[in-house]
Amino acid sequence: MTARPAEPERSDASWRAVESAFAALGRVLILLDPDFRVVRATRTLDEWVCPGACEKIPGRRIEQLLGVQLFQPGESLRGSLENGVREEGRRAFVTCEQGASRLASLSAAPLGDDEAKESWAAGARYLLVLRPAEEDGLILDGALAFQGLVGRSPAMMRLVRFVESLQRSEATVLITGESGTGKEVVARAIHASSPKHEGPFVAVNCGAIPSELLESELFGHVRGAFTGAVRDRVGRFEAARGGTLFLDEIGELPSSLQVKLLRVLQERTYERVGESSSRTMEARVVAATNVDLKDAIAHGRFREDLYYRLRVVPIHLPPLRERVEDVEPLARHLLVRICAREGRAVRFSPDAILLLKRYDWPGNVRELENAIEYAVATCQRQTVQVDDLPPEIVVAVEGKGPLARDVEVAAAGDGVAEDDVARLRAVLDRHHWHHARAAAELGISRTTLWRKLRALGLS
Repeated sequence: MTARPAEPERSDASWRAVESAFAALGRVLILLDPDFRVVRATRTLDEWVCPGACEKIPGRRIEQLLGVQLFQPGESLRGSLENGVREEGRRAFVTCEQGASRLASLSAAPLGDDEAKESWAAGARYLLVLRPAEEDGLILDGALAFQGLVGRSPAMMRLVRFVESLQRSEATVLITGESGTGKEVVARAIHASSPKHEGPFVAVNCGAIPSELLESELFGHVRGAFTGAVRDRVGRFEAARGGTLFLDEIGELPSSLQVKLLRVLQERTYERVGESSSRTMEARVVAATNVDLKDAIAHGRFREDLYYRLRVVPIHLPPLRERVEDVEPLARHLLVRICAREGRAVRFSPDAILLLKRYDWPGNVRELENAIEYAVATCQRQTVQVDDLPPEIVVAVEGKGPLARDVEVAAAGDGVAEDDVARLRAVLDRHHWHHARAAAELGISRTTLWRKLRALGLS
């Protein structure tokens, strides 16, 4: 058994030279012994996120700093190092005793015989090099951005860490969450981080295709299999060969196809409609649903055995209202993407960001994206203001504020003259009920106009 190394002397001139070189590059070097305990680390680690770590971590297991996903016995990175193989492009969260953490890109390699003889590497078998994830474009404005996943909430950080841990796996995944939370984005991130990332990502919405056509859509058919089958057709399972098949809204799958899908997952084979020979399934399956499948099982709408066959790796995506910290980075990310598509360059005002963060987003990320598209389409300035956001969102956040209350009192009949209503209708008619133009003539914002129309019962 290898003895635990003593804490290295800071007076070691060769180690100081190595520290200086890595500090100049903004990198952290960590040396590990054969038992994957820390021998020493460069002082850049203290500056990153863990003050005092360089003095405390020698002799500790590397899992205490970088987590168990990469280095526990049986994990792929540890196995590679033990077999003398270098690894690059991994991700790890550097976590401190104080609870702080930072996402880093990681490279790891066994020390060569010559390197192991150097005084600065005494007692070490492996070396790790960490660099800030910002350099890989993974962090935007202090928030995480990984394979399309954007946020800064603890829930999103855990999700990214979990997706990272699946990068060597081809296990079937079931993603659950409310409609619009971004389940397909998670599925694409899983695919992009998987061994099948060079293959296709094929998506099919099981609830959007008529049940009588879905079997052919999934498995394909041969000519003459049914009326209208004038030629052979490749199904989605075959189209996803070597990649990932994403089965969205799996809770809507008809009972007859649940049996066939179960067989495909169990036996890894399928037949085209009208064909007797079997084909091998060579795609990884990721499924998603906003349906409570346990309730569907209890009511006989979903097979329990299929549920557990799909749920090898379960992932739940919380609604946006439960991860408010993600609203701002998501909104900024979506604004950049929408503006690039529209050939515009606008930004949010602080008040607009505050309002977005206070809204509950029942439609989740999909509703947020629609709201930003609305704002970009209607904003006439360089900055998106509150009045540029969808009126129903503004009203929902402001609630029964003074302006809304005044309008409603007026609409009740105390002080609203018929000619005022007539004038409002005339202005709207003149502009073909184009709210922005009518509001400009009236000298009010679109949101105020919308409130007046709502309170007066006009639409």
